Amino acid sequence: MQLRDKTVLITGASSGIGRAIAIKLAQQNNQIIITARRSDLLQQVQQIIEADGGQCLAITADALDQNAASAIVKSAAARFGNIDAALLNIGDGPSMNMATISADEVKQNMRINYDTMVNYLIPLIEQMKSQKHGLIAQTNSLAGFVGLPMQGPYSAAKSAGRILFDSCRIELKPWNIKMVSLHPGFVATERVASDGIPAPFEITEQQAVNYIIRGMQKQKNDFLFPFTLRWLIRLARVLPKSLIGKITQSSVPENY
Repeated sequence: MQLRDKTVLITGASSGIGRAIAIKLAQQNNQIIITARRSDLLQQVQQIIEADGGQCLAITADALDQNAASAIVKSAAARFGNIDAALLNIGDGPSMNMATISADEVKQNMRINYDTMVNYLIPLIEQMKSQKHGLIAQTNSLAGFVGLPMQGPYSAAKSAGRILFDSCRIELKPWNIKMVSLHPGFVATERVASDGIPAPFEITEQQAVNYIIRGMQKQKNDFLFPFTLRWLIRLARVLPKSLIGKITQSSVPENY
């Protein structure tokens, strides 16, 4: 699937990777629907796209609001007819230590990383079933394959999203709906610049954008990047957990 002359919905598009992908895809003659909570930043993205001659529908909403997410999908379909592709790109992975964290903090992180995805996923499935085609991609994480120290709740939420997409991939095949899980490693976005978490093999935001678009177009079930971390994660999945624990323990700062 070439992402050109298509209608594409992008959540979490007011900044970071979502913003950069929206602008890049608009340059490829795609009609773009963007949504996020921060109206001022979202409007800036729309202005950039439209100033360059692109078409963009910007709708401010909180992705934790299930009704708002459903309304956005309906508005996008009403405006453009079909939704050919969607990138579910909302998430947050703050540093969290399971020795000190509260139950509420764990559950809130699950809501941010999993519930926000589900709130858009269900109405998108309904829309794409009616049109009998579509691509739904999620910005997951390599952390969705391995429970990392200081990233337990985030890893768990991303793993849940990955498994849900596996089920969707099988059940939605009769309607020609493709499901792609995108698994970046460490990306140098503004949000993580000072989070204190080690970031080996970190890539730039623009490199991540290029990888994500490539992964969506290839329609691979699980698209892991960059190359070096992809193979390290694959190796980690077959090594004994006791060994992986010893290796990752070294990334935990003293007195954390």
